Amino acid sequence: MKCIVKIQSDMSIGGPSFHVCRFPSAVASGGYTIWLFIASDIQTILLPSTIFGITNALATRDFRDVQSQFSAYLNTVYRIPLVIGWVGINLLPLTMNNQRSPSSIAEDSLNKPWRPLPSKRLSGPQAKRLMFGFYALAVVYSCFYSGGLRQCLGLIILGTCYNSFGAGDHNPVIRNIINALGYFCFNSGAVEVALGSGSAVFTERPEARQYSLRLWIMVITAIILTTMHVQDMCDQEGDAKRGRRTLPLVIGDAAARWSIALPMPVWGVICPLLADSGPLATGLSFMLAFAVAIRMLMWRDTASDRMTFRVWNLWISVVYMLPLLGSVSLS
Repeated sequence: MKCIVKIQSDMSIGGPSFHVCRFPSAVASGGYTIWLFIASDIQTILLPSTIFGITNALATRDFRDVQSQFSAYLNTVYRIPLVIGWVGINLLPLTMNNQRSPSSIAEDSLNKPWRPLPSKRLSGPQAKRLMFGFYALAVVYSCFYSGGLRQCLGLIILGTCYNSFGAGDHNPVIRNIINALGYFCFNSGAVEVALGSGSAVFTERPEARQYSLRLWIMVITAIILTTMHVQDMCDQEGDAKRGRRTLPLVIGDAAARWSIALPMPVWGVICPLLADSGPLATGLSFMLAFAVAIRMLMWRDTASDRMTFRVWNLWISVVYMLPLLGSVSLS
């Protein structure tokens, strides 16, 4: 329903001014602005972390005894909206903090001019107020509704160090460490929300060693630490303008590409072996990891680097699901 509001301006010489407030269009515009803040991170954070949380929560269940654990499976499925909400509500203020500085706006004017600040949909002070509001909302949501409060607070600290104090701008190693810890918080928080508990281990299997959920999360964190600079390959122009010392700008484009290409096939084999995922999952993981490595070395333009990053995100999403695939195959 449309709402017409009459507003009189005391400074108006020509009499009262009228503004038409259309609630549906205002809500749509606000929602679209929020979408623009997180659009680039849907495929890198929101979807992969949700996949990680749900699949690894399910992997903790014993698939050999479906009947007795049916309620636990159902509870995990019911919590999927909570997981999506938790990841999204924690991601949003993080992206606002990342995009609101003058240097970030200058970088986005080259790489992502459609974002809210370079496109003038919002001002810097408005984005700052929204950021604090969503940070508060994330804490309340995590504390009283979904769980994952520790990870929520960790993301606030990491985001403040990375964006407000520039911890990720001057040293590529520190940048990768902060990114890895951020993924650690998102992934472990998503699992905690999906389980409704802060501690769990993978189901014990007679055919293989028992792997703890914590160990698997640490493996994923190590992958992020050693390969996450794949995201920096396509942003070198903007990063150089901002003065950010990413790995390809510090050690050179060629060396950075080899530093990604070499560990990718190794992780592509190690991860499914650790998760006991079977030959099909092992082959898929290795194929995608090898594709990232080959693309990184053979196609070096900006558009190709963006596509390579998408392939990397597809691969990491497959890796996230490996424990569940292993649980099902062994049931």
